[in-house]
Amino acid sequence: MSDRPEWTSLPDLASRRFGGTVMWATDELFAEKENLINPWPPAHQAETFGPRGQVYDGWETRRHREPGDDVAVIRLGLPGTVSGVVVDTAFFKGNFPPHVSVEGCAVAGYPNAAELSEVDWRPLVRRGAAAGHTENLYEVAPGRRFTHVRLTMHPDGGVARLRVHGTPIADPGLVDPGALDLAALENGAVITGCSNMFYSSPSNMLAPGLAAHQAEGWETARRRDDGNDWATVRLAGTGVIRFAEVDTSNLKGNAPGWASLSGRAGGAEWFELLPKTRLQPDTRHRFALPEAREADEVKLDIHPDGGLARLRLFGALTDQGRATLTARYESATG
Repeated sequence: MSDRPEWTSLPDLASRRFGGTVMWATDELFAEKENLINPWPPAHQAETFGPRGQVYDGWETRRHREPGDDVAVIRLGLPGTVSGVVVDTAFFKGNFPPHVSVEGCAVAGYPNAAELSEVDWRPLVRRGAAAGHTENLYEVAPGRRFTHVRLTMHPDGGVARLRVHGTPIADPGLVDPGALDLAALENGAVITGCSNMFYSSPSNMLAPGLAAHQAEGWETARRRDDGNDWATVRLAGTGVIRFAEVDTSNLKGNAPGWASLSGRAGGAEWFELLPKTRLQPDTRHRFALPEAREADEVKLDIHPDGGLARLRLFGALTDQGRATLTARYESATG
């Protein structure tokens, strides 16, 4: 059983996989700032030298010969509340920053880096010690919704990855409550449980966009019993699901043979949304759901095991669902 904090299983709001971007950095002479939010683990090949020195899979700045710190500004792919930050200095052993800090801000629209210098930044991780070649974990008390974060190295050095784990919070002004994906991370849906996540997290199924390869979905270990794998999703709000998309793209020898969907509201008994239905490998399946009943939670069963690239549940929020979506946003922005 993992001894990592529970918050590290939450989505990485800054990940490039979710649309995050490194907007600006004070310096990136040795290694590019964009590496900070790559979704895959950092890699390293010793004695691989380019024109600027050893090639690093991370962000690395020149050595300071004057006072000052190095800063990178990241726009989150999924705005939301932050529960913890990982500053990963993998393979930076003699060139890591001895201290780091992280701040966040919430801004409407799409400001550039210069405009962000004028906004109110709030501390997420106050200046704290960092170790080299280590995942430095900093817990954050979740509260406000943030759209951008700012990483500061005191004074310089290298960071392989920045992970900003938290809960996405949708802006109700940018959502059509009558037609939306009730299972989308960006709309506030969240995985509440699963049978197995040996290869990858089921949260990947709820990510925006299409999966580029099979590691960007959910995949379980091979079952050697008579059971089946499953995952449960708390929807963005109570709603009525009209269509389901069960996407096995990129999963060719490890797609499930069948899938089924069940729904419930308020913790009541599960009811059938999609009966056990045969799937094809590497295929986006779209199903019209005949059962027009309200649900706030959905259970996906895959038979017997395997993986999915994406799960989409298209429908409409009820009045209660709209109120939940709005209240979630207001509590994180008020």
